[in-house]
Amino acid sequence: MSEALTGLEHFKALFNRLGSQHLEGLEQVYHENALFQDPFVRVEGLQSLTAYFTGAYSNVIQCRFDYGKPVVDGDRIVLPWVMHLQHRKLRSGQSLQVDGISHLQFAGQRVTHHRDYFDAGQLLYENIPLLGAAVRWLKRYAA
Repeated sequence: MSEALTGLEHFKALFNRLGSQHLEGLEQVYHENALFQDPFVRVEGLQSLTAYFTGAYSNVIQCRFDYGKPVVDGDRIVLPWVMHLQHRKLRSGQSLQVDGISHLQFAGQRVTHHRDYFDAGQLLYENIPLLGAAVRWLKRYAA
């Protein structure tokens, strides 16, 4: 198994155990100068990434990922996923699903670049009272 594929297994395991009380292990998966980006934020460095995840997971009740088959090109991997999330401030803590993909680049077994692509509306905007109803109406209207 290549180092990137071994790193991918560590990455997947990490994200299925992360939570507001369980943020350890980032330093074993991410390079100290790692770049992370998603539709909401861009952070550089392990210290900034740790601070970001600390805030992002602070109201998470539960989060787990179902991973699809990765597309591998050497040290670059594209990984499809479905996130199952319960968040105190979204939908009154009810479970929601978000489809996405992660584009990962590895140096050895550690992630140097991590970019997540997902529908921000599916995660956030559709699940906020009043705004969610408007976003869902716009989606139906545009279809």
